[in-house]
Amino acid sequence: MLLLFKFMGNKRLIFLMLALILFFILMGLTLGGRAGGTWPEKFVRDTVSWTQRLFYKPAGYVAGFFEDISKLRVIYTENKTLKLTLTQYARDTQRLNDLEAQNKRLKEDLKFTEHQKQANDYRYRIAEVVSANTIDAYTNTITINLGEKDGIKPNMAVSTIDGLIGRIQTVAPFSSTVQLLTDITDTDNTTKAIAATAQGRENESYGIIESYEKGQLVMTRVDQNDKIAVGDTIITSGYGQVFPEGIPIGKVVSRDVGDFGITHKVMIEPFAQFHKIREVFVVEVPEKG
Repeated sequence: MLLLFKFMGNKRLIFLMLALILFFILMGLTLGGRAGGTWPEKFVRDTVSWTQRLFYKPAGYVAGFFEDISKLRVIYTENKTLKLTLTQYARDTQRLNDLEAQNKRLKEDLKFTEHQKQANDYRYRIAEVVSANTIDAYTNTITINLGEKDGIKPNMAVSTIDGLIGRIQTVAPFSSTVQLLTDITDTDNTTKAIAATAQGRENESYGIIESYEKGQLVMTRVDQNDKIAVGDTIITSGYGQVFPEGIPIGKVVSRDVGDFGITHKVMIEPFAQFHKIREVFVVEVPEKG
């Protein structure tokens, strides 16, 4: 029995010594300057590398996905800011163009009024167009921002820098409705015919403008011996007691025999444009003594 215990004690010592020897061998193999490694080391290294690649690649994709989302948000914010800036720039540019156009028109209006002061003693009251209804052929009117409080009265002539466009039809305290020449018709007593003549032959030519057809004014009751010809400038004669004399109307484009062959009919192309009117002049004639 004593021998058995001694043998077991020696066996434990032998195992301990063998373990220490293996440990030192492994330490030497591990810490030693080797170019390669044993196959277990290579197996373990390859397994770890493959496992890392297996987990790192999806992790990289996920990280890249969230990074792309972050970049998209930044791009979206920048794009929104650029759009707002571009919209503001376009709005400011349009506003500048409108102001430049208005400034140009007002300069032309001022030049027009100064010229008219030298031509006659009429007072030209400038007014802005606040609304227009020129879509329906039976309601060709515009509304201006001068009214009864400004001394505006019905039947006052209304002109632009180019020529006559109509007359004051109705008046409110702070606005007035202008009936355009495009609404003149010989079948409606509410419209006012225009007594007209040829510029330069005011005492020799005479006619009545009482309708508007296909973009042209129709002047009738022209005497066969009247010398009105194509190219003549037609102006108001003042005989109708509504439109004062001397306001330009348009240019003669044709002359034909009238419906009954007694008088002639003259077609006139208006000087004024009846669309996109911004400013007009209400002609105020001084009352005679």
